[in-house]
Amino acid sequence: MRVNSKAYGEIEVDERQLVTFPAGLPGFAKFTRWALLDAKQKPFYYLQSLELPELAFALIDPFLFRPDYSLDLPDELLSEFGIDDPVDAIVFTIVTVPQDGSPITANLLGPLIISRASRTGMQAVLGDTRWRVKHDIMAELAASKSAT
Repeated sequence: MRVNSKAYGEIEVDERQLVTFPAGLPGFAKFTRWALLDAKQKPFYYLQSLELPELAFALIDPFLFRPDYSLDLPDELLSEFGIDDPVDAIVFTIVTVPQDGSPITANLLGPLIISRASRTGMQAVLGDTRWRVKHDIMAELAASKSAT
C-alpha cells in the first residue's frame, strides 16, 4: 500500500506495519488508522497517520533508556486488545524534539500499547508518579548506563 508520510513523502508500507487505534489518541480521536515506520535515525520510529499525511509522531521504545520502566494496567483492559501476556505487547512512548535545541524528551506517562497479534492499540494514561510527560532521553540513558 502506498502512503503519504510527513517524514519521507510517498512510500510503500507493508500491511504488517498498519496499526489501528480504535479510540484514536488523546487530542486526535478521529484519526484511527496509522502506519508504524522505522525512522532513519535509530532507535526512533514514526507513527504516521493514514488519514492526514501531516500528522506523525516520533516514537521510542522506553525500555532502551529506562530499563526500570513498568506499566501497571488492568488485565481486562489489555485483553480487549488481545494482550494476555506482556510479550504480546509492543510499547512505545511519544518523543518530543524541540525546535530550540533543548533536550529530546519522551512521554512515559502516556505510553502507546500495541497488540502484536491484532495490530490494535491504545494510549494509556498511567497514574504512577515516577513517570512524567517529559523525560530527557539522553540524560536518562546516561544515568542508566552509569548505574550498571
